[in-house]
Amino acid sequence: MGASGAIGSATVVSALRARANFGKILDRVEAEGKSLVIEKRGMPRAVLLSIRDYVKLAAPEPEVLRIVGEESQRNGTDKLTSRQIDQLIKSTRARKKKR
Repeated sequence: MGASGAIGSATVVSALRARANFGKILDRVEAEGKSLVIEKRGMPRAVLLSIRDYVKLAAPEPEVLRIVGEESQRNGTDKLTSRQIDQLIKSTRARKKKR
């Protein structure tokens, strides 16, 4: 695919190259989490973002959710499945009833 340059951490490609390799570019933006600047005739015209980055820009998470997420990562609880979470809730409720 090859980039023609970079702006900050964004890769820059021509509109022609973006059109010819659109599927690969979409996969790359999603996998690498980097934005892609698309230029036409040497002028930046558009930016392609992963959906995750777009959501962060369009609706930034409230500070409290960011703090909870960071705490979860530190504790390792960010890797729990829904089933594991349900089991933890059940066992915690059962312990409370015994008191």
